[in-house]
Amino acid sequence: MNVVMDFISSIPWWVWILVVLLMIAFYDVVINREHTIKHNFPVVGHLRYLLESIGPEMRQYFVANNREELPFNRIERGWIYASSKGENNYEGFGTDRNIYEHQHIFIKNQMMPYQVDDTHPNKKDKYFLPCAKVMGLHNQRRKPYRPASIINVSAMSYGSLSARAVDSLNKGVQMAHAYHNTGEGGLSPYHSNGGDVIFHFGTGYFGVRTEDGNFSMEKMKKLVAENPFIKAIEIKISQGAKPGKGGVLPGSKISKEIAEIRGVKEGEDVLSPATHKAFGTVPELLTFIESIAEETGLPVGIKAAIGKTEMWEELADLMKSTNSGPDFITIDGGEGGTGAAPPSFADHVSLPWSFGFAAIYKIFQQRNLTDRIVFIGSGKLGFPAKAAMAFAMGVDCINVAREAMMSIGCIQAQVCHNNTCPTGIATQNKWLQRGIDVPLKSERAAQYFKTFRKEFLEITHAVGHEHPCQYNMQDIAINVEDVALTRSLEDSFSYQKEPVSFTSVEHLRNCPYLGGSYQKIIA
Repeated sequence: MNVVMDFISSIPWWVWILVVLLMIAFYDVVINREHTIKHNFPVVGHLRYLLESIGPEMRQYFVANNREELPFNRIERGWIYASSKGENNYEGFGTDRNIYEHQHIFIKNQMMPYQVDDTHPNKKDKYFLPCAKVMGLHNQRRKPYRPASIINVSAMSYGSLSARAVDSLNKGVQMAHAYHNTGEGGLSPYHSNGGDVIFHFGTGYFGVRTEDGNFSMEKMKKLVAENPFIKAIEIKISQGAKPGKGGVLPGSKISKEIAEIRGVKEGEDVLSPATHKAFGTVPELLTFIESIAEETGLPVGIKAAIGKTEMWEELADLMKSTNSGPDFITIDGGEGGTGAAPPSFADHVSLPWSFGFAAIYKIFQQRNLTDRIVFIGSGKLGFPAKAAMAFAMGVDCINVAREAMMSIGCIQAQVCHNNTCPTGIATQNKWLQRGIDVPLKSERAAQYFKTFRKEFLEITHAVGHEHPCQYNMQDIAINVEDVALTRSLEDSFSYQKEPVSFTSVEHLRNCPYLGGSYQKIIA
């Protein structure tokens, strides 16, 4: 044995390397039949697959310019990172954006900005920016709700996101007086840190489902009764990344805890069908909404990505004739992306947010219904300029998903669906999750919301308004690259938003339905 060990140790290291390379070459030429490049170019061919695997990272950090990347470019990510850390998020020497590019947003500032005097609520709290409308007030729900923040966390499930990520976001919204949409994965302990919650469910009815996968009203009532921080309920019709397509949460992500929350089996793939079992027509949807609102007392809304509008017209007509219907409507854009989907869906199915929202808003406007609905926009709107455009078009709140993920450390690795997220945000891998410092990340999420609201308010005041609800479509212009250099939103989308009933920010501050724990502060 000693002789053998001595012989092995006497062989130079480079010989061992040569042996390994020869073995790889033998495998590539003789055994491998799957990869042509490796077969035709043994050993060296492996470099092709290595470089391909790190291509996104190489482009992200060394190749793409500041404004080039999608879904979010380097400037956008940098603004979120700096804002969440409370760092300097300014840029010097002027913009590096081509302001003549197609659909560039121009916000028309007023000669004399709106002045905030010493008694104004925003003088005392520069982050105070609640929704101007109240959910459920028109339909006389027993528990109306005014979101205390115009920017909130969009629907992202525990299961798709890690426990620490959800925990960080929920603690962050509590500090920022925002609300946290649960996503369709059900209410978890990590949604229960004191922040306002909108309970969201889809076709899988996770958290409120029977053993055979149908909706359970009894479980819904019990859930709401036991968790008073649930302020509203949202029914997902479809989402921007994959409207009209079901979803699958891989069994590798279904831990014992997630299985218990969702009411499914541990370690098995979970299917969300493409269609609902609880309703199949627009009248049935309206009946379903009203039954949930009656049983829980909470405002009930719907979320959808937009394509055809015939059923939306039917819904609006029924709402008009019955004086009932959803208390809020969340419009998701086709550019949404927290749900993984085939490129054929992600790239082509459903309209971009601005086109989809404009189509739906006009339907409800034509029937004089906009005052009773809280409109929520979702689809890359987590930047003050884009939010200004959205409010000018008629939204009352915005929801952010990927922007919120970036505030707690997401680096846009785009492997959310592989359970290999390097930041621990979109994975159930315990080792990767350990990289999330919950107290630190929750503070950063809160700071992102606060910085966003502060900058949005400053832009709003520059335009001459006290609150974003006062934006109108003449306040914003977009470059359309035709005979005219720019067109107003009104000219581009052929409607003017309805004025929102608004007295003052002080009036919003004293609203009895205001959420986000502001009631305790005011008292």
